[in-house]
Amino acid sequence: MPDRDAAAWTWLRARLGALRPVPRPETDAAPSPGGGTAVVTDSAAALPAEWVAAFSGDGRLTVIPMPVMVGEEIYGEGEDDITETISLALATGKSVKTSRPSPGQFEQAFVAAERRGYQAVVSLHISGGLSGTADAARLAAGRVGIPVEVIDSGTVGMAQGMGVQAAVLAAAEGQDAAAVRALAEEQLARTKVYFYVPSLEQLRRGGRIGAAASLLGTMLAIKPILAVEDGKIVPLEKVRSAARAVARLEEIAAADAASRPDGQVRLAVHHFGNPAEAEGLAARLAAALPNIPPAQISSLPAVLAAHAGLGVLAVIVGETGPLAQPEDLPGLSP
Repeated sequence: MPDRDAAAWTWLRARLGALRPVPRPETDAAPSPGGGTAVVTDSAAALPAEWVAAFSGDGRLTVIPMPVMVGEEIYGEGEDDITETISLALATGKSVKTSRPSPGQFEQAFVAAERRGYQAVVSLHISGGLSGTADAARLAAGRVGIPVEVIDSGTVGMAQGMGVQAAVLAAAEGQDAAAVRALAEEQLARTKVYFYVPSLEQLRRGGRIGAAASLLGTMLAIKPILAVEDGKIVPLEKVRSAARAVARLEEIAAADAASRPDGQVRLAVHHFGNPAEAEGLAARLAAALPNIPPAQISSLPAVLAAHAGLGVLAVIVGETGPLAQPEDLPGLSP
């Protein structure tokens, strides 16, 4: 089933229209008028394709693909259609590994932003506790002629993506790099990731949990509810059945969402290889939270699916943050 945007993102679509520049084919490849701040991230952010397309044309947003290795073959997420390849590899027990992008990829992105006329870059990436991606960006930052602010998001998936969106919107509104960074970090601080995996084996293989925890979970048929805290994967609860694990995931996410400020909650649901389960989970969350827009549903990026494995379900709980009015966005046409 293809990824889809839910009605939850009506506000985001409105802002997208307000922020998207009027196309000017003869100048789109020229340096960015007025300079400003560009944003760089990686494909672990799970950004909707519409978002990437809207802001990448003039270099405001660049997404660096994270490599995934299936057997001896290396695939670049966003460059190759690798979902089916990874699904088959995971189902058959074939080796699936990931790697950070090279510093050279980041250097190219930063130089491209400089050549377009941007005065600074905010580079926001997957948790340093799960990947060395932010380190690669830092290595590249010292090689370019404009300042680069590198942010370790401390999280993954659309939790990271929400921070990227906050950064891009702030940059498009004309905020300087320091303000863009601050707003992104504020958004990241308001997001939580909760998830369930049918098996801990793939997380063990990738070094994201210890071998003892994986063995214990397998022997006792434990189905853990996990979260990302302080940049690392941590257990929240241990449940004895898959059905109960999914139910607890729903309860935990719903309780978190219900505790947030009225009218500001955003939800996202990730899956890999089990879209029907994700649809069902999102539908139950919508029924439990009638005053909150339905969740966006999307497949996990390949770089995350490679570690979580088939059958993962994740819920991201975040907030919308402050919304600027279109008339406050000089130089941008609604």
